[in-house]
Amino acid sequence: MIRAMDDKDKLLETIELQRAGFTGTGGMTCPFYDRLADCLVDDIGRDGPAWQLLEPYAQQAFDQAYVLRLLGALHRMALRGDSPALAAHFPSTGGDGDAPATYAALEALLADPPPVIADTFTRPPQTNEVGRSIALTTGLLVVADRLGMPLQLREIGSSAGLNLRADTYWYEQDGRGFGNADSQVRFVDMWPAGAPRWDANLSIADRRGCDRDPIDATDPEGALTLLCYVWPEPATRFGLAKTAIEQAPSTPVTIDEMDADEWVPRMLADREPGKAVVIMHSVMWQYLTDDAKAAIVKAIEEAGAAATADAPVAWLRLEPHPETYFPGELRLRVWDGVSDRDALVANSGFHGGVLAMAER
Repeated sequence: MIRAMDDKDKLLETIELQRAGFTGTGGMTCPFYDRLADCLVDDIGRDGPAWQLLEPYAQQAFDQAYVLRLLGALHRMALRGDSPALAAHFPSTGGDGDAPATYAALEALLADPPPVIADTFTRPPQTNEVGRSIALTTGLLVVADRLGMPLQLREIGSSAGLNLRADTYWYEQDGRGFGNADSQVRFVDMWPAGAPRWDANLSIADRRGCDRDPIDATDPEGALTLLCYVWPEPATRFGLAKTAIEQAPSTPVTIDEMDADEWVPRMLADREPGKAVVIMHSVMWQYLTDDAKAAIVKAIEEAGAAATADAPVAWLRLEPHPETYFPGELRLRVWDGVSDRDALVANSGFHGGVLAMAER
């Protein structure tokens, strides 16, 4: 019989898995959080205050992200100015990146935990990662090139809809590009092994999303929630998120507060001739129940079976590799009344560039 890990071992394993993200590849590492993870490991070993806080969640699955919930709460306090002691050390607030000093501030806070920590623990992190627009726009350009008509974007797990605004950013490789050349959200030379067709006629007819807990990026508290889950370094990643949030009001989007398995069938029932409906999502499938996944797939496949050349359906998703997790897979399935094709478009990071385009 295999004995379940005890609580401490399980939590330490979770921290080590999360550390792989902090120390990963692609220029999107967070050494500050890596060093802070060392402090948490030491705290757990000596039954410290962070262990007392995290112990009730120690057996939770990695993707419930309780360690990131804690870090998000600390980051929020630093960004909002609630804790000058934290702000003095978080790189995103001009701090010195001193992890042991940050832990000392955390230890003092946990003597009488502020409400923001308990509140943050009630919901999973929402990392509305604007860097995923690199991969998603790559896929949307393929859809536009293949179908030659305006797209109706329908995103599940939208959070604040930053990636629904993907066409309003600028993308460039080797001097050629796509998007809004005046945008300050710029992704340059992020396709080291081949880029999409920049001349595809990508036109967004309308955009809509759903989320169980949508965030309004145009509201100061909503903007703060989005930013607190963005790692405080590298500065480029944090700066892009901040700029995308500042730019959001210029492109309004509707985010419905609804479960995806209820929302997707409604969106697919409302299709217009001369437009292609694109169901898309990024790094959220793992958070759905098996029943929800089955309902969504059923709704998409039924709509696909009824699709025509004048009203096609596409399913675009950037999700972890089913076996290795990283790199992510950008996959596209298109129904156009003639064929039903599901193909790998590219391998991609989750916070940055497209690693390699697939053969087309």
